[in-house]
Amino acid sequence: MAGERILVVDDDPDIRAVLVEYLGSHGYAVTAVEDGERMRAALTQALPHVVLLDVTLRGEDGLSLARYLREHYRVGIIMVTAAGDVIDRVLGLEMGADDYLAKPFDLRELRARLKSVLRRLGAVDAEPLAVGEAVPAGSAGTRAAIGRCRLDLRSQQLFDAGGKEVPITAMEFALLRAFVEHPNEVLTRDRLLTLTRNREWEPFDRSIDIRIARVRRKVEDDPENPKAIRTVRGTGYMFVPPAES
Repeated sequence: MAGERILVVDDDPDIRAVLVEYLGSHGYAVTAVEDGERMRAALTQALPHVVLLDVTLRGEDGLSLARYLREHYRVGIIMVTAAGDVIDRVLGLEMGADDYLAKPFDLRELRARLKSVLRRLGAVDAEPLAVGEAVPAGSAGTRAAIGRCRLDLRSQQLFDAGGKEVPITAMEFALLRAFVEHPNEVLTRDRLLTLTRNREWEPFDRSIDIRIARVRRKVEDDPENPKAIRTVRGTGYMFVPPAES
């Protein structure tokens, strides 16, 4: 079911017009702006479910804006990069983007990526939550220990030992949930993509490793020597629950 809110941030007026028309014709509520200042203004009017964010904006660039979004809001982020620019894709994932799309892109592919991110967010008919918003009542019993944190499977939030929310992306939540639901089981990269329902596209080489490295920085006491999400050399990864759980 469409109706989800999409915010397009791109300084090309032709691209904005095409995306508003195309996504609007498929039932999405689309707002399009040209820069970071207008993006922030749009966020105060209505939080989108997904932000489609061009990397090479005039003024404040898309990578900086992605960092801002990830620090302040729980929304999906799809970065739009120049064709073949792997560095921007890596940096986008490091900043917390859920997915990327290279220009020029096919509109049908864009729609497939949107659907994938929205599914991981569980965003249909749900209001996006700003980071720091109160945890829904009755969710405490759904929390699973993972490293130094606890993952709330109901609210899709991650909390540190002091109960403070740790911002995570939709893909990061999907990865953590996959690990929690398959403890002490070696998961290949291919299996992780299947478990996170991210099979609409083939990622660039090792993108799953970048996301796991980012997750480790959030849940591990020592990300360089991980104890919770361990590397199984030549195979994949394995989640080892804390002994007390």
